[in-house]
Amino acid sequence: MTSSPPASGSRLASRLGFSDRVFVGPAARRLAREIEAGLDLVEEGLAEDLRVADSLADAASRYLYLAGGKRVRPVLALLTAQLGKGNVPAVIDIAKALEMTHLGSLYHDDVMDGADRRRGVPAAHAVWGNNVAILTGDILFSRASQLMSRNGDRAIRLQADTFERLVLGQMHETVGPQPGDDPIEFYIQVLADKTGSLIAAATEAGAIFSGAPEEYGEPLRVYGEKVGVAFQLLDDVIDLSANPDDTGKVPGTDLRAGVPTMPSLLLAAEIDPDSVALSALIDDGVARIADGADPAILDEPLARLRDHAVTGKTLDLARAWTRDAIDALGPLPKGPVRDALVRFAQSLADRSS
Repeated sequence: MTSSPPASGSRLASRLGFSDRVFVGPAARRLAREIEAGLDLVEEGLAEDLRVADSLADAASRYLYLAGGKRVRPVLALLTAQLGKGNVPAVIDIAKALEMTHLGSLYHDDVMDGADRRRGVPAAHAVWGNNVAILTGDILFSRASQLMSRNGDRAIRLQADTFERLVLGQMHETVGPQPGDDPIEFYIQVLADKTGSLIAAATEAGAIFSGAPEEYGEPLRVYGEKVGVAFQLLDDVIDLSANPDDTGKVPGTDLRAGVPTMPSLLLAAEIDPDSVALSALIDDGVARIADGADPAILDEPLARLRDHAVTGKTLDLARAWTRDAIDALGPLPKGPVRDALVRFAQSLADRSS
C-alpha cells in the first residue's frame, strides 16, 4: 500500500517551516494549490533568470538559490495576489525580482557580518572571496531590476524605494546609533528597513499587480513591514540557539561578529550587577574575537544570554509586532486570503515557542 501525498496546504506549510494550520479547510487548501502553482512558475523562472554566460558569475549567482530557502517573499506575493487576478505574469515577475533582491542582500550581509555559513553551506565569500561575493550580489540586484522594468514605472519605483531602504538599513546597522538616538528604537528602524521593507513590498505588490482593489495596498504594506520586524526579532532569538540546524549558521554568529541583536541591546539596558557583568563579558569577547581570538570564547556567555530574561522579552516584543501586523489586516475582506495571512503571522510567532 502506498501512502497518499500530503494535501497542498500541508506541503506549502511544511516548505515554509510552519504548521499545517496556516491552510485550514477546503477554501484554504484551494488557495494553497494556487500559490503552489505560482511558486512552481517562480522556481522555474529563477532557475533560468539566474543563469549568467560567464561561468564564474553563473556558479556564484546560483549558489545560494541552489542552497535552498523558504521563498517567503514570493509566497506572500502570490498569496496576496489571490485578492486580485491571481498568478498573472506581472506577479510572477515581481515575486522573482523580490526573491533575487533578497538573495543579493544575503551575499552582501554575509561579507559585512563575517558570517561563515548561510543556509547550511559555506557563505559565498568563504568560497570565492569578498570581492566576488559583493559583485555577485550586484548581479542579482541588476537582474531584479530588469524583471521589474517589464512592469512599468510603478514596479520600478517599488524596487528602487525598497532597495534604498535595504541599503539605508544596512548602513545604519554598520555605523550604529548616534548620540541622542535610543538604541532600541534605532534597532527597530534598522529591522524595518532591512527586513520589513522587502516583505512589505511582497505583500503590497501581490495585490497591486494582480489588479486587486487599490485600497488593499496600504494595509498589506503595513502588515508586511510589521511581520518583517517580528520575523527578525525571532531570528535574534533563534540566532542564540544551541542547535546550528535551527539556523544553518554557527550559534551566536551575529553577536560574535559584533552585530547587535535585540537580546544584547536589552541586556545592555539592564542595571542589575549580573546583567551588567554579562553584557561587559560579551562586549569584551566580541572585541577579542575582532582581534583574532577563537570565537568559542563566547560560547558560555551566549548560553547565559540565551537563558536570560531579556531573551524572553525579545519573544514578547516579537509577538506584540505580530499582533499589530494582524490588526493592520482589518480593511481586507474576510476570506481565505486574510485568514492565511493571520495564520502565517501566528505561525511565525510560534517558531521560537
